[in-house]
Amino acid sequence: MICPFCKDKETSVIDSRPTEDGTVIRRRRECSCKQRFTTFERVQLRELIVVKKNGRKSTFDREKLAKSINIALRKRPVDSDTIEKFISKIYRNLEDLGQAEILSSTIGKYVMEGLKELDPVAYVRFASVYTNFKEAKDFEQFVDQLNVPSKK
Repeated sequence: MICPFCKDKETSVIDSRPTEDGTVIRRRRECSCKQRFTTFERVQLRELIVVKKNGRKSTFDREKLAKSINIALRKRPVDSDTIEKFISKIYRNLEDLGQAEILSSTIGKYVMEGLKELDPVAYVRFASVYTNFKEAKDFEQFVDQLNVPSKK
């Protein structure tokens, strides 16, 4: 594994442990430059292809999914382990579909459903980008449908 700090190709594993539901191995590594970093090893059953709204196809990028979810959850009270489990659950759900090609709208649906349960504010943030509201009233109607009780 290449060190993300000095780019040395020789790093040592100092700790390994299973995470989540046993489908991921978390490895703590150390480089000769004395920097430490974490890597994750996951089973990949097949390479998923994402079919975009315009018909263009691209390889599924877990990091891109993680980035969009992390943006929605920025400054929200959700810990990184919960976020990682959420991302892994979405990926497993996509693999369980048994299809090599997945519509981007299917991925969005899984993210929306999960965020609605995980954090309503993140759900609204993600929806504001994903659903591409045309006018403010469309956004208002969306929020009104949530029926989230206020905490007073």
